[in-house]
Amino acid sequence: MLDRITLSVFKQFVNVGKITIKIADKKPVTCLGNHYGPEVMVRLRSNRVFREIVMRPDLAIGEAYVNGNLTIENDDLDSLMLFLMSNHKHWLMHWAGRLSLAVSNRFAFLRHSNLVRKSKRNVAHHYDLKDSLFDNFLDPRRQYSCAYFDENTKTIEQAQINKLARIVAKLNLQPKQNVLDIGCGWGGLANALIDCVPETHVTGITLSERQLDFANKQRDLSGRQNQLDFQLRDYRHQTGNFDRIVSVGMLEHVGPGNYDTYFKMVKDLLKPKGVAMIHSIGVYMRPHPCNRWLAKYIFPGGYLPSLEQIVTSVSKQGLKILDVEIMRDHYAETLREWRLRFRANIDTIRNEYDDQFIRMWEFYLVGCEYFFRVQEGMVFQFQLAHDHTAVPLARNYITNQQEIYRDILCKTPPFGNKNS
Repeated sequence: MLDRITLSVFKQFVNVGKITIKIADKKPVTCLGNHYGPEVMVRLRSNRVFREIVMRPDLAIGEAYVNGNLTIENDDLDSLMLFLMSNHKHWLMHWAGRLSLAVSNRFAFLRHSNLVRKSKRNVAHHYDLKDSLFDNFLDPRRQYSCAYFDENTKTIEQAQINKLARIVAKLNLQPKQNVLDIGCGWGGLANALIDCVPETHVTGITLSERQLDFANKQRDLSGRQNQLDFQLRDYRHQTGNFDRIVSVGMLEHVGPGNYDTYFKMVKDLLKPKGVAMIHSIGVYMRPHPCNRWLAKYIFPGGYLPSLEQIVTSVSKQGLKILDVEIMRDHYAETLREWRLRFRANIDTIRNEYDDQFIRMWEFYLVGCEYFFRVQEGMVFQFQLAHDHTAVPLARNYITNQQEIYRDILCKTPPFGNKNS
């Protein structure tokens, strides 16, 4: 009786496409949605796995896939992920979905409170993985954020150069200016700033010890000790005044309770004629706590803001929004390129990581890709300043400077190291 009830509830989750489920040696059961969509067949190891999926699909499906309790016909993870994302909103509105998330969402603020010590632990969980892992799917500059694709872009390397050049252009960076890079990662952006405008000094801060070690080693190899200063530091502890502030892919780790603090720091650290450029993943609709599987296994403490949240926090600080750009499918294409590279290097990755980790990482990359493909998420770039005359009046300066900087970066080795 329980299995029939469980199946009945599961069928109500399916609004788009078709899924066929085979549990152990039992006959397959097909659930058909009201609208045409992706078709997928999955095999589950037991009724217990099926019950867990019905109770908490946003957590249990990923766990079952990673530990091998769920397998997909033809190993078609794309079709499964498109099916899940296509039905995600329907599940959120269903009584079972609301019930499943009721307690979890009520205490979600504890997951993304991101106090100073907790922030460092959360960053280490993901970014302190072995450097070799990231080398197997990122570009040579180790850009672990949304690239920028246009009609002439053929590779992820080119797309990441486009992104870097566009960021430097939006900063309207001038010689001899001081730049703060909040969440500097492995230092790729900091070095690109100097490549584009050589007389520049960049302070980069990160909470990842591995990233800091890599950035410092590359700095020493390039001989840029006088221009690059990398520190293991929380943004809340930063002091000084800067002509330019840039932050790429870091706001997702701040948490909604800290947005006002974050933008107050930007305001206080930015000089009166300064420019800040903030790049982050966001959501189109009303924000909600991060997917439970992603929060547990990939990005603890992560939270994706809405435009309204950011505009509200920026306005509270009196900062002026000079420019906003919404990057729509660029991240879907970026993630596709990453997982293709990951799969191409799978034999090398298996030398250091087991099959469970590999399945987890693929589930993460494919899941995030389809999150953007079904128009749940986007990337935004905010250009901020105290003074609205801090950048040229006509917006075409961004395109003009981007072309110049792209040519420079195409001819420049990563991290300014001629031996790279």
